[in-house]
Amino acid sequence: MDIKKLQTLVVDALEDVKGQEIMLFDTTGLTSLFDRIAVVSGTSNRQTKALAASVRDKVKAAGGDVIGMEGEDTGEWVLVDLGDMIVHIMQPAIRQYYRLEEIWGEKPVKLGAAKRKSTPEALEAAESKVKSKHLAANQDQPEVKPVRERKVASKTSATKTAASKTAAVKAPAKKAVAKAVSKAVGKTVKVAPPKAEVAAVKALKALPPKRTVKAAVTAEGEPVKKVIKRVTKKAAE
Repeated sequence: MDIKKLQTLVVDALEDVKGQEIMLFDTTGLTSLFDRIAVVSGTSNRQTKALAASVRDKVKAAGGDVIGMEGEDTGEWVLVDLGDMIVHIMQPAIRQYYRLEEIWGEKPVKLGAAKRKSTPEALEAAESKVKSKHLAANQDQPEVKPVRERKVASKTSATKTAASKTAAVKAPAKKAVAKAVSKAVGKTVKVAPPKAEVAAVKALKALPPKRTVKAAVTAEGEPVKKVIKRVTKKAAE
């Protein structure tokens, strides 16, 4: 049987029983014993046995050879030998422990290339991919409407209009200031004296008038001279 047809049968058989994390590797450059390795996970012993039985029955129905099966007793790791292809059906813990992907995973095979394109399932998958709306290319694009651009006034005209507006606002303010100044010119403003000055003036007015002493004058109009005599006391005898 052709290796491409064989790998397609195996993948279909594993998907029929809901196999998890199906991986396919090309081993032609690593060993001459087989050309393909398939690794799949089963959640329980029953599922791993069912996966192995599905692969065996589908390959036999297509006329392929099933050389042998191992590990069906425990169900933790079931190996199906198909000659040119080996299928490893493992439980998650066993698969994580042995890590067959690190040994044989040099050339992984895409599952899309392994599936047949003539099956109804493949046709439905292709239609769903074409009709899917999660891609931006498949979504309905909104109708594009032309945008009318407005002409933007030049900077010079904008500055001129702004200057004219500010001049119109400042003109009435200047006129009001000029009127106020003209009214204030030529008027005397009375300022009240401070309270301390008023009190001092009142105190001066309340003082009595000063007395004037007239000097003695002779007939000729000359001032009389006063003679002051010194009195000397006699010393006691």
